[in-house]
Amino acid sequence: MIRSSPQIEQFIDRMAGHFPHHPTAGQGSLMHAIGRFIYSTQPRCTLMIRGYAGTGKTTSVGAMVQTLRDLGQRPVLLAPTGRAAKVMQSYAGIEASTIHRRIYRSRKSNDGMPAYGVAPNTLENTVFIVDEASMIGEGGARATSGTMQYRSLLDDLMEYVFSGIGCRLVLVGDDAQLPPVGEQESPALNEAKMRSAFALTVATIRLTDVVRQEMDSGILFNAHNLRLNLDNKSEEWPSFETLPFDDIKRVDGTELQEVLEEAFQTYGEDQVALITRSNKRAQQFNQQIRHRILWREESLEAGDRLMVVRNNYHWLAQVETIQTTLLANGDGLEVTKIIKRFERYGIAFAEVEVKFSDNPESPAFEVCINLSILESDLPQIPFAQTQALEEAISLDYIHLGSKTAIRKAVKADACFQALQVKFGWSMTCHKAQGGQWPLVLIDPGFLTEESIDLEWMRWLYTAFTRAQKELVLLNFADAFFKDE
Repeated sequence: MIRSSPQIEQFIDRMAGHFPHHPTAGQGSLMHAIGRFIYSTQPRCTLMIRGYAGTGKTTSVGAMVQTLRDLGQRPVLLAPTGRAAKVMQSYAGIEASTIHRRIYRSRKSNDGMPAYGVAPNTLENTVFIVDEASMIGEGGARATSGTMQYRSLLDDLMEYVFSGIGCRLVLVGDDAQLPPVGEQESPALNEAKMRSAFALTVATIRLTDVVRQEMDSGILFNAHNLRLNLDNKSEEWPSFETLPFDDIKRVDGTELQEVLEEAFQTYGEDQVALITRSNKRAQQFNQQIRHRILWREESLEAGDRLMVVRNNYHWLAQVETIQTTLLANGDGLEVTKIIKRFERYGIAFAEVEVKFSDNPESPAFEVCINLSILESDLPQIPFAQTQALEEAISLDYIHLGSKTAIRKAVKADACFQALQVKFGWSMTCHKAQGGQWPLVLIDPGFLTEESIDLEWMRWLYTAFTRAQKELVLLNFADAFFKDE
């Protein structure tokens, strides 16, 4: 890495000018690291920015983006989910995309069926900035069939970025948040692992100084204390302070309906999230919200908020006005019209018109939804049920003769391609991760002393840091509150 030069000093001065306050000591060190990173001539240059909530990661990244633009560069902003990309776009001031939509393109496999691969990176000397990097998983080994289910997103991101001439990478995240599902740590924020696996020239900066202005927030004050517990590997019950602050409060279950009604009226349905521990509790909360607050009686109605729970490439391939073909796991949708309901193979389906809830400017498009998973406690349709559905559909195309023709017809069938979605007001913390909402409610579920471990503390820290303006602690025991 370059130690110092007039170019680096000029970059640092410009970046400091984009801060809304005097940078902390940690942010000062970060600016020097970014300057050296930008002008390094080392191959496969990567910078990791890891930091606690409230330490100014977003302010720092926003200042970096504006400085790069001042110097005539066009950084590319990426995030794992649509909601995370929207958050990134809001603080950086330029367009952000999901990783999937940027790096994957459809292609034809040898049997003529749709498949998907890493797109060519045609950019040169471009800085790719990836937020919420703690969410990026390895996802198991690559599948030779080209399906997305078993691809390694981390492998594919590295392949895409560094296939561009002179491109470099910034990974931004908080390693105290939940790791990807099924993994013990966040591989994209593990410097040693990333260096050895991808032959990177990599440096890490860790922001630990909480920005003074942020400590006026009860949300961040308590999140910071949770983070200290994690750093110290303490498994004692965390203690929250609520009375000195007006942005964090506790309520019990009898107050939930009133709190939600007021929150929906103040912020809007899509700006409120209820985070809970299990898919079963999320399902129960969603049904209560639909029936008791929104007065919806049918299984699915116009105005319902949905979250995609399995990647789908079928429906957007037919929409010319939307560039991507991917409806990604975690994407938020709003139902704008119910076209028809029907039943096939003993399963209820609905043809509906939807639009992306995180992009009000996007056009509406039609999809078919499998209603069996919508009201299920399961996170996705089990593989055995998917297989049984595929076999049932194939009987409708038996007259086509060849296995290839039958398989092709099944894969194009609306029922086989039916979107898997859940209602989107209440969700597990993994589903909420990467997103932020003005008001967040946290339901801890049933807790015992044995429940309070470091994994639960990471869950709670991640949930706390989803709230932007108000945090409501639902049904937390008295033992959590030392000031009451």
